[in-house]
Amino acid sequence: MKILFIGGTGTISEAISKQLISMGEDLYILNRGKRNKVLGKTGVTYITSDVNDEEKVSALLKDLQFDVVADFIAFDIKAIERDFRLFKDKTKQYIFISSASAYQKPLSDYRINEGTSLSNPYWEYSRKKIACEEYLMKLYREEGFPITIIRPSHTYSNRSIPLGVHGNKGSWQIAKRMLEGKRVIIHGDGTSLWTMTSNKDFAKAFIGLMGNIHSIGQAIQITSDESLTWNQIYLAIAKALNVELKPYYVASSFLADVSDYDFYGGLIGDKANTVVFDNSKLKQLVPDFCATIRFDQGIKECVDNILKNPELQVEDIEFDNWCDNVINALENAKKSLKK
Repeated sequence: MKILFIGGTGTISEAISKQLISMGEDLYILNRGKRNKVLGKTGVTYITSDVNDEEKVSALLKDLQFDVVADFIAFDIKAIERDFRLFKDKTKQYIFISSASAYQKPLSDYRINEGTSLSNPYWEYSRKKIACEEYLMKLYREEGFPITIIRPSHTYSNRSIPLGVHGNKGSWQIAKRMLEGKRVIIHGDGTSLWTMTSNKDFAKAFIGLMGNIHSIGQAIQITSDESLTWNQIYLAIAKALNVELKPYYVASSFLADVSDYDFYGGLIGDKANTVVFDNSKLKQLVPDFCATIRFDQGIKECVDNILKNPELQVEDIEFDNWCDNVINALENAKKSLKK
């Protein structure tokens, strides 16, 4: 297949790109070239441009046709409109990366499948993804644009530790708190269920949907089948770091109310909810798909890689201080109420 990825080096797309290169597929990467070194120089054709420079991109792609075009960085209708103009006559399949956070909140049923309603009043990011999905389905129905919509949930790579509560600079500061023996904020009481998916497992499913005639005009969620409580997730991270976990439980609504971080969307509109994904549709379309990387195994590989690479250890002192302030404030409140 001749394949074009817009992006191609992110948390999700890097693993897919690497698998396609190893398979010998004809892969093109369209991006600004900032992280292309992670894919190497062989087995891939780089097209260096900001995709928003539509005139330049159109000229660069003038003589090219593709079996699959996948946009990993589109977040709003404007981007989808641009892609339609660029690729309506250039691809047999256009894949849009949406989000499982688009599913209805609050949930009417913790079991999620592709028929679950899309509605998230808490998170603008999710509402934009919903709008993109609706626009693409309209293009499919009215213009015959060969779309496939993919809904990932919490997918992780070996470059960042997946967490529920972290600052704007990533998750390393939480790992650092664990290593320093400090208490770590966990939203709620840590018992709600969540699903973590390795980007390597995600890649296997994604590739199975590429060029798959049965996936045209469809929305498909890709996640692991493993359900974990947040307590289990944080314990697995602490074990990978070889330290004792010292959890400090704080209500999600309180975290959202007392911070400038986007916990209202990221927690109330997503991670604070118990979700269990039904992947029967994916397995019908890709019969040999099975997520094989258990979270405790995947997070060990992730943590080991981060510990070996200092450039991935980005400190966030501001968030660290915020965590201390929240914990101290709640502890002082407990003491005052006990008097």
